[in-house]
Amino acid sequence: MHLGFSRALASVYPEVRDKVEEVRTNDQTLWFTGHSLGGALAMLAGATMYLEDPKLLADGVYTFGQPRTCDRLLAAAHDKAFASRHFRFVNNNDVVARVPPEPAFHHVNAMMYFDANGKLHEKMSFASKMTDSFKGFTSDPFAPGTDGIRDHSMDTYVALIETNLS
Repeated sequence: MHLGFSRALASVYPEVRDKVEEVRTNDQTLWFTGHSLGGALAMLAGATMYLEDPKLLADGVYTFGQPRTCDRLLAAAHDKAFASRHFRFVNNNDVVARVPPEPAFHHVNAMMYFDANGKLHEKMSFASKMTDSFKGFTSDPFAPGTDGIRDHSMDTYVALIETNLS
């Protein structure tokens, strides 16, 4: 796990775990969600809680613009536990979803990808994604290279989800 994310999680995890244990006794559902660093923490909190006590498996995890958070082993364990329960939304060239660098850090598999036109894809080939990335990168000739920053806005994620629901 990335050291910064590990420290951030450690600063809140005991309180989160205690609250989850309290509400799970009343059969409430449990959903983790977050944007950017919050997405990393949501994914890691869900995984940590499950690995400590499998009966505390969250009903779902939704992340938006989540950075790479962990090594390949934790990502694989998370993917197994959270199959069909984690939805990691990435907007085209969102710069935060591209850090920290591979191969040391990995994403979980559950990517939902918004292309440069705002269409949601559950799967995209590598070649299609590269072509789409270039399209987004060159979309604003007056502000080249700023696409990755604009694509990270939570307001943009909300607008894209609303558009894809209609």
